[in-house]
Amino acid sequence: MTFSIETGPAAARNRLILAHGAGAGVESPFFASIMELLAARGIATTGFEFGYMSARRTGGSKRPPPKAEALTAQYRDTVHVLTKNWKKSKPLIGGKSLGGRVASLIADELYAEGKISGLVCLGYPFHPPHMPEKLRTAHLETLKCPALIVQGERDPFGNRAEVEALPLSKSIKLVWMNDGDHDFGPRGRSGFTRKGNLAEAADAVAAFISSLPQPR
Repeated sequence: MTFSIETGPAAARNRLILAHGAGAGVESPFFASIMELLAARGIATTGFEFGYMSARRTGGSKRPPPKAEALTAQYRDTVHVLTKNWKKSKPLIGGKSLGGRVASLIADELYAEGKISGLVCLGYPFHPPHMPEKLRTAHLETLKCPALIVQGERDPFGNRAEVEALPLSKSIKLVWMNDGDHDFGPRGRSGFTRKGNLAEAADAVAAFISSLPQPR
């Protein structure tokens, strides 16, 4: 497996596998904050990097990442490696932006196989910025895996008005970060804070996990 970090109780019953966004790895401020907040809520989280991002640590190219579809095999392999040692836990998968999109592409397959219990997307890239017509949501219309999408209300990859008009599967729960952008950051005069939104995002993830059948 490529570079990864882990947070949360080693003996936790609830586990979450998260992949990073397109341009920043698992040690980015957003990712590190979310993992710390999830750990404080008793969730063991493994954040891993796709090969292209790990390669940058050793001087590799900083070219744009591969297409999401080209990363599904890496995500699937990571789940296989990690779950070998988690006999009493059926993890959730997900990620930030690109990472969440990749996870969503394999979620139904892994859910049907009984390998995961759900999907968590933090800032899902519904479309490229300023291109709302180029949707990345066809598979989300028929998704069967229980899913949570935490999205900033002003996210340029899909704001609240745009997303709430989409015909998404009923298995998807949407939680909105007040005045949040793609990293859940609000505007200065909004009355909200990034720290507060990140805490609310972690609360939403914890509540979603608690709502699913618990491992025995």
